[in-house]
Amino acid sequence: MSLLLGILGIYVPPTLKRRNLAELFACTASAFGVEHPPLAGLTHTQILREYAMFTSREAEKAVASGEDIDYIKERLHANAYQLGSRLRRIVNIRTMADVMAMARVLYKVLDIDFRGSPDGAIEIGPCYFSKFYSGEVCHVMSAVDEGVLAGLSGGGWLLFSQRITEGSKCCRAAFVSGREVLCQGQ
Repeated sequence: MSLLLGILGIYVPPTLKRRNLAELFACTASAFGVEHPPLAGLTHTQILREYAMFTSREAEKAVASGEDIDYIKERLHANAYQLGSRLRRIVNIRTMADVMAMARVLYKVLDIDFRGSPDGAIEIGPCYFSKFYSGEVCHVMSAVDEGVLAGLSGGGWLLFSQRITEGSKCCRAAFVSGREVLCQGQ
């Protein structure tokens, strides 16, 4: 584990939280083909609430209007992949254990309790967004989760077996990395 990742696991400065959340907001809005609301002067908590309401509203609108949801999910994934990939380089992520440690940091910023193991097993709960998302919205927005994890690891797939938004007590998923080097470096 890199020194930076170790530090971030202990403390993420509020300015970094706001900046990363604003960047996620911009990438998500771009994937939906819309502008996001102004965020200047908002606290991290306020931006998080705005993001949850915004993503819920946009995903519901896309589903209701009959938009190509697969295309939206591809854009969400691609934009989130870029974010994860950038973080992989900055933090020097080399192993699946590093991927899961960085994901825990990122999800903590989103007020999500993320627990992931080097074998790719993931458990999430509680999740801030489950108060805002329907099961259908969660399925759409999960493309962001997969994109970030794939970017952090250099590729991969996220497969959910249960979701809070569908009545489970926690979300469970498996992440399968597409990079052999990560599997060897555990």
